[in-house]
Amino acid sequence: MHLLGLDVGTTGTKAIVFDEEGHIISSAYREYPFLHPRPGWSDLDSERVWQAVVEAVREAAARSPEPVRALSISSQGEAATPVSAAGEVLAPAIVSFCSRTQDLVPWWRERIDPPQLFRITGMPLSHIYTILKLQWLREHQPQVFRRIHKFLLFEDFTIAKMGLPPTIDYSLAARTMAFDVVAKRWAEPVFALAGIDPALFADPRPSGTVVGELPRKSADLLGLPRSCLVVTGGHDQPAGALGAGVIRPGIAIDATGTVECLTPAFAEPHLDERMLRSGFACYPHTAPGLYCTIAFNFTGGSLLRWYRDTLGEAERAAAQAEGRDVYDVILEQMPTEPTDLLVLPYFTSTGTPYFDPKPTSVILGLDLGTTRGQLIRALLEGLSFEIKLNIELLADAGVELDELRAVGGGAKSERWLQLKADVFNRRVVSLETSEAACLGVALLAGTAAGAYRSLGEAVAATVRPTRTYTPDPQRARFYGEQFGRYRRLYPLTEQLRQESEAQA
Repeated sequence: MHLLGLDVGTTGTKAIVFDEEGHIISSAYREYPFLHPRPGWSDLDSERVWQAVVEAVREAAARSPEPVRALSISSQGEAATPVSAAGEVLAPAIVSFCSRTQDLVPWWRERIDPPQLFRITGMPLSHIYTILKLQWLREHQPQVFRRIHKFLLFEDFTIAKMGLPPTIDYSLAARTMAFDVVAKRWAEPVFALAGIDPALFADPRPSGTVVGELPRKSADLLGLPRSCLVVTGGHDQPAGALGAGVIRPGIAIDATGTVECLTPAFAEPHLDERMLRSGFACYPHTAPGLYCTIAFNFTGGSLLRWYRDTLGEAERAAAQAEGRDVYDVILEQMPTEPTDLLVLPYFTSTGTPYFDPKPTSVILGLDLGTTRGQLIRALLEGLSFEIKLNIELLADAGVELDELRAVGGGAKSERWLQLKADVFNRRVVSLETSEAACLGVALLAGTAAGAYRSLGEAVAATVRPTRTYTPDPQRARFYGEQFGRYRRLYPLTEQLRQESEAQA
């Protein structure tokens, strides 16, 4: 049986066909641009996103030697599209990080205690969430708001465009800040406070629920069989966690792309002050009976891109001359031993735990003897210290981790993975398939279609570790001491920045 995992992301859509063993049969990708109607505003043209979905699915399906029997969708969070009763897109989708809803945060803070909101929704109060976007439309575009029949996130928007009832899984529903993560239903007190009708949102169902078979028109448009099942999927991070085999407490996926994101699983909801204080959400996993959170650093792998573009002229030239990946050329210069440098890797706004939009980055300890390789290693050490900070804060909140499963661009480098194991002082495991989000939702589709008896069986059949990196005791001890110094850097730079701003 061939299964299709569809990942509708912020900058593009990827469609991958897998067989029952989790091998990639075919894939296709389509990009789309952000719209920036004003400074600080970011939108997506939802019709263009849908066209990208159609093209990617058609291409992947056409290159599959067997028909696709079921599909499911991994989706970016928070962004939502206002749709009329006739199915017309009324306005672009406001994406997660758009700044236009920031002024609504004080409104919420005045009307509900943030810990109480967190205990209901599992979301720390923030401008990014979907219900604030709907409030903004009501206030600033009433002519659009009056015509809204449904306000759909990209999983349920895609399902609706496929001609099926708009249905959203629990993990993505939680990203609205309007879902009761314990009762697993729309949170009536939150909607009442916002003055919003919950009927504007899609019907919430568990991940892996069959929504229906593709109608004939949609099947023909997508190049899929008319018997193809459409199954609820998940928010992209827990979908990726499922595709990495994160289906028990104690392990997490470490996804290193432009952003580095950690997604652990745990058995009971953690909705106390310790989680909230560090900005950790708590919401349903795509695997049944589990919860998850996300810890992340917005700089992530983009720090290596910064090195490539500003300091890596020699590496770029060597890569071009030798026909190699420039990042392979960069990373092979790293020494195997730790550096004495300290890098605070905040080259853009921070993620958890600080959520600082204007942080100060630091490279501490440079001298005339510093080599290019040492600088490269120090950049990766800084990124890893930031994730270790989040691992320690999760442990303080009762979420203990003993193993990280690496996916994304960073998972391709053995040196980088060993460095992570040494800094984290935990096992780091590489996987055969790095397309974790698409695989995760494909497993949901396959389980619903009967290819597997359970998600556990699906994971066992498809998720294959390739190597385990264990911490070197000597390097781990050194990094433990360095981490103590690293934790002091942000408070010191924040103090200096505040003093500078006060003098300006």
